[in-house]
Amino acid sequence: MKKVVFAAAAIAAGVLALTGCSKKEGASVKKSNEKVVLTVWESLQGPDEFIRQAGDAYSKSHPNVEIKFVNVELGDAAGQIALDGPAGVGPDIFAAPHDKLGELVNGGHILPTVNADAVKQAVLGACSQALTYDGKMYGYPISAETYALFYNKDLISESDVPKTWDDLAKWTKAFNAKNSGKRGFVMDVGNGYYTILFTTAGGNRLFGTSGTDTSSSYLNTANAVNGMKLFQSLKDVLKVPAADLDTGNCDAAFQGGNAAMHITGPWNIKNFKDAGLNFGVAPLPALPGDKNPASSFSGTRAMFVSAYSDYPAEAADFAQFLISASMQQLRFDLTGAMPSIDTPVSNPYIGGFLKQLDYAFPMPSIPEMAKFWETMGNTSKNIWDGADAQTELDACNAAIISK
Repeated sequence: MKKVVFAAAAIAAGVLALTGCSKKEGASVKKSNEKVVLTVWESLQGPDEFIRQAGDAYSKSHPNVEIKFVNVELGDAAGQIALDGPAGVGPDIFAAPHDKLGELVNGGHILPTVNADAVKQAVLGACSQALTYDGKMYGYPISAETYALFYNKDLISESDVPKTWDDLAKWTKAFNAKNSGKRGFVMDVGNGYYTILFTTAGGNRLFGTSGTDTSSSYLNTANAVNGMKLFQSLKDVLKVPAADLDTGNCDAAFQGGNAAMHITGPWNIKNFKDAGLNFGVAPLPALPGDKNPASSFSGTRAMFVSAYSDYPAEAADFAQFLISASMQQLRFDLTGAMPSIDTPVSNPYIGGFLKQLDYAFPMPSIPEMAKFWETMGNTSKNIWDGADAQTELDACNAAIISK
């Protein structure tokens, strides 16, 4: 089993400084003493404020550089850079999840990491692994994430938090019978980001153990099919159609105190705290035949330097500044996202995620991932709503690996 390895040291701001007069193919880079405006694409609701505050801090030591925030949501950036970059109206830096890496590299939209060896030494091993494609690193990891089992301590005691999915089903059935209007457990059943966990028994992994085997998605193996049958059986204790179990509805149920357990990620810590919930975070329950928590996707949120930027040196320097210890602390304070470097943060919930990270695996970053999300999402919905698991997963596999 892969265990996440933490790097020994954090990056100090400016340690990985770049010269301001380098060039990239096809565009000149202005010297560092000239006025530079770096456009940064990021999401709203926390990441935007992080970029603004980080930009102000960076400009204090680099007075010729102005950081301009533009809202492009994380899930839209990879598609939008393909249009805006060549048109000359794109960003210098943009945030994207690491599973888009293959798509971005093959499209020629991003530049390799500058001082990659130093960056790899400074960040979590899972993050550097996630941003490596064909042996080369791209981007700068600004947060690590996975998901885990949130539980409402006013509805379920810590000692009762289930260690297996069978125990979860039993506890939920008993809870539902005694608590009209509340649910023992909720999760987004139509999102492959979460439902992938049911396919991982016995070490089964999407696109194989390397995450690069395009001969099969490995979503219709015996372990995957059995796991998705278990997933389907949970509808016995969560009698809600897939259409009504999206992320928004599930988050609202847990946040409103109407669900005892919920699978989600660290981005919801602040929301649940602000709602006044008394909650904890535990690793995922184990699948049948496994003793350890079910394996989850681990994700790395990265800042990528656009291949179309006129200021790639300055852009890379700012991106590296964002993974300094002070900026990682700032990002955690503003967003609740787990740092991408080994820097201590004071938070009672991070421990649950760190335990789950021991059993997580990076989302594959090959181009075939572009087909995974919608296909696996629809497959999961169909299975939840009663379709035959083997038939659905065979079709899912065929759709994902089709050329």
